[in-house]
Amino acid sequence: MSSPATAHSGDLKRELGLAASVAVVVGTVIGSGIFRVPSTMMVAVGDPKLVYLAWIVGGILSLFGAFTYAELGTMRPEAGGEYAYMRDAYGPVWGFIAAWTWFSVAKPASIATVTTGITDVLSALPQFAFLAEKFLGVTYAQYVAIVLTILISIINYLGIKLAGTVQVIFTTLKVIMLIAIAGIGFSYSAGTWQNWHTTIAPSHSGFMIALVAALWAYDGWNDLTMVAGEIKDPQRNIPWGLIAGIAIVGLLYMLMNAAVLYVIPAPQLAATKSAVSVMTSIVLGPASAAIMTGAIALSMVVTLNGTTMSGARVPFSMARDGYFFRGLATVHPKFHSPSTSIIVQAVLAISLMLAAQSFKALLELAIYSEWLIYMLAAGTIFVFRIRDPETRRPFKTWGYPVVPAVFVLSSAALLYYTFMEDVRNSLIGTLVILGGLPIFFYFKHKRDSASA
Repeated sequence: MSSPATAHSGDLKRELGLAASVAVVVGTVIGSGIFRVPSTMMVAVGDPKLVYLAWIVGGILSLFGAFTYAELGTMRPEAGGEYAYMRDAYGPVWGFIAAWTWFSVAKPASIATVTTGITDVLSALPQFAFLAEKFLGVTYAQYVAIVLTILISIINYLGIKLAGTVQVIFTTLKVIMLIAIAGIGFSYSAGTWQNWHTTIAPSHSGFMIALVAALWAYDGWNDLTMVAGEIKDPQRNIPWGLIAGIAIVGLLYMLMNAAVLYVIPAPQLAATKSAVSVMTSIVLGPASAAIMTGAIALSMVVTLNGTTMSGARVPFSMARDGYFFRGLATVHPKFHSPSTSIIVQAVLAISLMLAAQSFKALLELAIYSEWLIYMLAAGTIFVFRIRDPETRRPFKTWGYPVVPAVFVLSSAALLYYTFMEDVRNSLIGTLVILGGLPIFFYFKHKRDSASA
């Protein structure tokens, strides 16, 4: 079954190979999560072995999602990811809901979250204390976040090949950096595996909250499917980019957490905001604070590039199908990038950043809307299998139907806990999503009238 966007797919050049595909996954997923959430997880479960189990389960569930999306991505290797799957499985209105969610809430909030997180990290150093000060009613931290958003958007404006090269180079540096940091932990002469037997009283939230935190740290692997229209040999590189990317992330997370627990016992881990920073400080002394700050900031900049790259393809695809402003379907004649979509995405992210002014508020707004789409998009695999059994599937999800069913159910559970954790922001996200429906029907009427 052909999709409405197929005729336009040649306008975006396929310039991302396997290395870039893996780098999009690894570089986008590994952001600040590995640095921020270990203490949250320890507070929730109180036992290092359960923390490690949450990381393992989170990795397995993410891998199940990657298997599911690998089949969908090779069936419809076009820009937009979940938009294309939901459009063709459930109908145009559902595809629009997916695209509108990414365009209006999830991607701008993700970009704003990452840039705000970078300035939060830098603010911890005395040299950057000035970031909290204001100029013309805006903090210097927000100015830095705005500059970062613009800079990364310019890189992506100049073409997917440049953005992909940047992603490969800096993801490689990130992986080397994380292995080196783990090595620092294991080199600690006073380190002991007995820390795995230390415990604290768990909070009332328990294992599910620890798993939610782990899944947040694994979030972002789906971004590869959004740039599927620019991946060379998509039938090969999409599945292996997803699977190899998640496998690398999982191994790095296991390594980093083992190093942290080798150095830090449970009570101390629960009391710190950044377990990795505390670990390096214990081993190398206070002077390591600047090194860790730079490492975390670098990690988040790579995430920012991957998020910016993938997000701009969603409104582009929706506009190409005639369900959004035609200007967003513009392809730059020289750089072959969705140039207008990139600019609009940057403007939305900066606007949201200035309005929210809170890392936590931005994060919770992004997570709720993202997992709603994961749940709905992954469910399309059942629709396609039943409705279009003869359609060519270059990659078939391993363990079907159990694997995608488990992922859908885990997405629903995460969605519930995210909603209950912050009802206000979740309701705001829901209202924004539903607020897109009048826009859809306006463009649908306009599209139908033009084709009549």
